[in-house]
Amino acid sequence: MDEARAREILTAAGLRAADASLLALGENAVFALGDLVVKVGRDPGLLPRAERELTLAGWLESAGVPAVRAAEAEPLVAEGHPLTLWHRLPAAVRPAEPRDLAPLLRLIHALPEPAGLTLPRRELLGGVERWLRLAGDAIDPADAAFLRERRDSFAPAAAALTPHLTPGPIHGDALPRNVHVGSEGPVLVDLETFSSDLREHDLVVLALSRDRYGLDPAAYDAFTEAYGWDVREWEGCAVLRGARETASCAWVAQHAPVNPKALAEFERRVASLRDGDPEVRWYPF
Repeated sequence: MDEARAREILTAAGLRAADASLLALGENAVFALGDLVVKVGRDPGLLPRAERELTLAGWLESAGVPAVRAAEAEPLVAEGHPLTLWHRLPAAVRPAEPRDLAPLLRLIHALPEPAGLTLPRRELLGGVERWLRLAGDAIDPADAAFLRERRDSFAPAAAALTPHLTPGPIHGDALPRNVHVGSEGPVLVDLETFSSDLREHDLVVLALSRDRYGLDPAAYDAFTEAYGWDVREWEGCAVLRGARETASCAWVAQHAPVNPKALAEFERRVASLRDGDPEVRWYPF
């Protein structure tokens, strides 16, 4: 799904596509529309996740966690694609930093399981097949086979890990880009990967950012100090890191058919994994 297709879906849902401004194009196409933010699901199969995300927003509000608030309790569906509507946050006072993420994660990691809502496991590798399928012939079949083999190796290894922290609700994609710093402080955004699993999943994300994506080590240290623990001290860190790297490669692949830069980044990532080089720089996409 490209921007033009996402705008067609907005129109089909009865929304003013001509007035919408594209904010992001990834797993969803995200648009600003007046005082709303609209997320258009890339795949019709994402409807159950969209429904869960809206329910989660209500749960987090009742728990007092600063997070985005839904403008409608149920998703719209247009031409099979789910659309969720959210209250637009006021302008940020500054960019979010890793240290802003830590207190939000501490709040989430202190929560019990939500009553009346069963959170899924963090199927970090669960999207690999779908992303590779969407990539189709745009990627080398040998690269796709390599990632499938990695997935099949890391999945049982991750399932066998002994956690350091008590498992429970997690964000699932804990990055500063999913935090909005307004005048009243940091607010968590993007709830679609919320899960119930090892809390370490949320912490490995920034450890990988430090090693692969050029995150300033001082910023990472500020995050671990604010959170109170460094996941790199945990013996299972390398397994979760490897699983996340595999998923991150496959995620980029889905954009390859329409974006040459995505294909180049996919090939860079796969080559570094084939070479076993943990220090090759990856670039956010």
